[in-house]
Amino acid sequence: MTLAPSTAAPQTAGLLADETLDDLRLRLAPLIAANAAFDGWSDAALAVAADTAGVDRDVAALAFSGGALTMIDAWFASVDQAMLDALPAERLAAMKIRERITALVEARLAVLAPNREALRRAQAVLAMPLNLPRATRLGWRAADAMWRAAGDRAVDYNHYSKRTTLAGVYAATLLVFVNDERADYADTRAFLARRIEGIMRFEKAKGRLTGQTDQHFSMARFLGRLRYRGR
Repeated sequence: MTLAPSTAAPQTAGLLADETLDDLRLRLAPLIAANAAFDGWSDAALAVAADTAGVDRDVAALAFSGGALTMIDAWFASVDQAMLDALPAERLAAMKIRERITALVEARLAVLAPNREALRRAQAVLAMPLNLPRATRLGWRAADAMWRAAGDRAVDYNHYSKRTTLAGVYAATLLVFVNDERADYADTRAFLARRIEGIMRFEKAKGRLTGQTDQHFSMARFLGRLRYRGR
């Protein structure tokens, strides 16, 4: 007797139905981080994560063919998503902008907290000279995700200044966070509060300055001033 072919979508090598390699990276990244504290951001940590998730090791290796940087990138992307899940738009809408940014950073810290040693090791990898451009992009991406979640829709130079400032604050906060042994990460929270206050003062001062006249950024006007300076 000939059996009719199954119409169910097969799960290949541990992949979920319709799962892409990007999806797989996001699924495996937190598991890799959980092992990176012991094995570093290495093939060994990836293999354990793949086994835990029931994914073929060769498929996992293909998804993370870029090595440690790809693993760290995917982990930080999963933190972005976890942050957004923890703070939906309707919850953030009830907060002032200062509270939104603080809550978003603290949500990220809560996700990272179980794997602080993995974070420390990730920081060491990203601090290598050849990896600094990637580190900068990841910091920018985190800041952009936070400002967008906070409702920022700036498209002029404020878009860039806000993200650059927050990326610096976030990176500095993480350096405090990995060494903070106080209950409830009190030192980190105090440090973050001071830095957020600095951002808010800067934005207020910038608002007063740009509110005096038409200060919308114009690349043509800026270049013209450079070219004809002193005339």
